[in-house]
Amino acid sequence: MACEQSHSVAHAYLDGELDAVRAAEFEKHLAVCPDCAEAIASWDEVRSGIQRTGLREIAPARLKERVYADLHRDRQSGQQLRRVPYAAWLAAAAAIVLALIASAKFLPIRERSSAPPQLVAQLVDAHLRSLQPGHLMDVVSTDQHTVKPWFDGKLDFSPTVQDFADQGFPLQGGRLDVAGGRTVAALVYGRRKHIVSVFVWPTQESDAASQSGSDHGYQWTTWRKSGMQYCAVSDVNATDLQQLQSLIEQH
Repeated sequence: MACEQSHSVAHAYLDGELDAVRAAEFEKHLAVCPDCAEAIASWDEVRSGIQRTGLREIAPARLKERVYADLHRDRQSGQQLRRVPYAAWLAAAAAIVLALIASAKFLPIRERSSAPPQLVAQLVDAHLRSLQPGHLMDVVSTDQHTVKPWFDGKLDFSPTVQDFADQGFPLQGGRLDVAGGRTVAALVYGRRKHIVSVFVWPTQESDAASQSGSDHGYQWTTWRKSGMQYCAVSDVNATDLQQLQSLIEQH
């Protein structure tokens, strides 16, 4: 990166190792620093590509025993393990990284989320921060006609607000949050004894079917509909989030 932000801060942010305050500060930095934003996106794409390729095999127990036996025999005889030249290791590592980047670039579009993985991770973090005392809601109300007007003048768009209490998702309120360097609406719903955050903001991209996943034990689902980007995050099961998505899309 060409800016003054260190690689350690960027990597810590990408790995979810920053606390809430430092994460929020770095998100503000990303909004005004294209170099950092591009670097974060590139690293996240490589990491996602590695995860999607599934290049992981578990060595059989017999092989593990043979390796330990060989190491013990060499140690006993005083022999040194033959070392591969450092340059050869470096060349091999570079070839693997390039191959993974290439494979990630040409992965089928259907495997990619309707929102960038980095952005989804930010929204999961935002949901976690909201669960801290006093951070869940800026406006507390089960009345959609109270919650919707509260956003007026605080956002450059008007989110659709609906109460789904009859379907098992009572509206509890809303708040302002930050994702991808912009202010977004966060609608808060209940589901039994759980909390669901539904993040909403406008987009110029075309509609996209939902993509789902999990992060730090929390389920998420994201989709685009009628000029709006949505992302629902909660510790409920994936089926509940899909049901809430269907309810939102119907209104």
